[in-house]
Amino acid sequence: MTDLQSVDALHTGENLVIGGGIAGIVTALGLLDGGQSVVLVDTDTPERFGGLALWAFGGMALVGTPEQRRMGVEDSPELCLEDWIRFGELAPEERWPRAWAECYARESREWVYDWVRAQGLKFMPAVNFVERGERIKGNSVPRYHILWGTGRELVQVLIAKLQEHRNRDRLTLLHEHRATSLTRGDGGVTGCSGVCTATGEAFRVTAGRTIVATGGINGSVEKVREHWLEGWPGPPEVILNGASPLADGAIHEAAAGLGAKLDHLGDMWNYAAGIPHPQPHFDGHGLSLIPPKTCLWLDPDGEPVGPDPMVTGFDTNGLCRQVAAHAYTWQVLNRKILLKELAISGAEHNPNIVQHRLFGFLKDMLLGNRWLVGRMLAESTEFLAAPDWQTLAAKMNGLSGENRIAARRLEALAADYDAAMTDPARRGTHPQVSRIARAREWRTEKLRTCKFQPIGDKKAGPLIAIRLHFISRKSLGGLVTDLDGRVLDTSPNYGSSESVLGRLLADLDIRDDVFMATKIDREDRESGERRMEGSFDRLGGTIDLMQVHNLRGVDVQLDVLQDWKAEGRFKYIGITTHRVSQHAGMRLRNAHQQLAGQLRI
Repeated sequence: MTDLQSVDALHTGENLVIGGGIAGIVTALGLLDGGQSVVLVDTDTPERFGGLALWAFGGMALVGTPEQRRMGVEDSPELCLEDWIRFGELAPEERWPRAWAECYARESREWVYDWVRAQGLKFMPAVNFVERGERIKGNSVPRYHILWGTGRELVQVLIAKLQEHRNRDRLTLLHEHRATSLTRGDGGVTGCSGVCTATGEAFRVTAGRTIVATGGINGSVEKVREHWLEGWPGPPEVILNGASPLADGAIHEAAAGLGAKLDHLGDMWNYAAGIPHPQPHFDGHGLSLIPPKTCLWLDPDGEPVGPDPMVTGFDTNGLCRQVAAHAYTWQVLNRKILLKELAISGAEHNPNIVQHRLFGFLKDMLLGNRWLVGRMLAESTEFLAAPDWQTLAAKMNGLSGENRIAARRLEALAADYDAAMTDPARRGTHPQVSRIARAREWRTEKLRTCKFQPIGDKKAGPLIAIRLHFISRKSLGGLVTDLDGRVLDTSPNYGSSESVLGRLLADLDIRDDVFMATKIDREDRESGERRMEGSFDRLGGTIDLMQVHNLRGVDVQLDVLQDWKAEGRFKYIGITTHRVSQHAGMRLRNAHQQLAGQLRI
């Protein structure tokens, strides 16, 4: 592995990977496994190699795992896909978002869970039930799995595999190199150019294939504001940054300048309960709390945020929409609740998970996380403690610099809330308390959620108030690609791509210089022949390789392809699929056809 800070101005490889986060590292490993050379461009320092995953909790939504089965969860790719399309509000015409949803639902067990386990990593035994939905039904069953060691251990394991890889001499790793533009050459993108942030020197990379893995736009608060969803309140004046400021969307915009399509940039996975990091790594750095359920969630005037109940675990996006209408919000509770229910997302504040300490983790869950609560009360200006309502209101007004919180109103709201908490007849009708009861029906939530604890209970004090801000985290939109991660594909299945490519090659007068491949996905001979004749017309010349896509109509179409190959219309024929479930059938057909010398493998 060549580890360069800035040695040469020009670097070359078969593949360029832009981005040193988890996606970039995994991509580089896969390419090295295939014996290909890789130039990986990472804007950050070697110490922060791994991007946001180095600091992340390590949670993953997975389907059909042993952990689910051990907890009695009956799940399936079909159920997951149904939940995804409904909760994600994917319209029928949104072809590629739906295709990616289906791909992940069907393949997450093998491509994510099994792959992660093969790296020697383990998941915690409990599966968490999040995003149940509020106005729209969300997850039907628990799917949220957390890695032992968090994202930090995942990053460390994969970096070690890069360093120890049998083809490590084929990897050029450029830390502190910021790609600023993409280079266009004959037939597409041929690399990038940028600057070494350590020296200020310019650099260029040339490669046959360029992979963008730069983490979206949510590291830029300005981009979050620019792409704020229409119809939402806000954006609020203060937005904390819970991502990496290096994920600023610059390369996405560069790709769009070359004709790539950007979509759904306003769709983000942000959080409603952020606080400034007590030891910030950069300006505006925030921590994302996993906010307690048992609390009053109030606006700057001390009135309940709404109209929907503010309870964690049901609809994170809905919580964000409601808090976005305010400059900041408050959670009001007591120390006993805080000890039981407070958590902070990420590796930094979860040492028991980072260090695989099951006993310590269970102790904190059952007896209260005194370490975390003590640290936040000592280090964060946003955590306030007081012996009574009058003192708490005064501290809240002192922190905000505004005299908007009335102690009597706080006490009255808490008294009404506590009455619903302690009265079994009211629990089922109170919007917030009924959801807490529902959450406690799942085992893991029962362990970390108080059993109908009143806020004003003097034995559970002192009273606590936490000031919260909206915090940016993850991008859901970005570059539109097919299931092979390509911005452009020749297949006629992908809109006008064959026509566009045919015109482009003709304009550049390089049609005879390319190896042309495309695909067919029709069930019967007649429609298959029509589709292939159309491909010849649109691509404007010979087709070197024709493939049956996803094994659709494979027995019929292979006969046609063999006939056309015998006539000299194709040099090679083949079959393709992106579905793991079809791999066995594909291998069997490959073996049979290779014997006859018919397929290009």
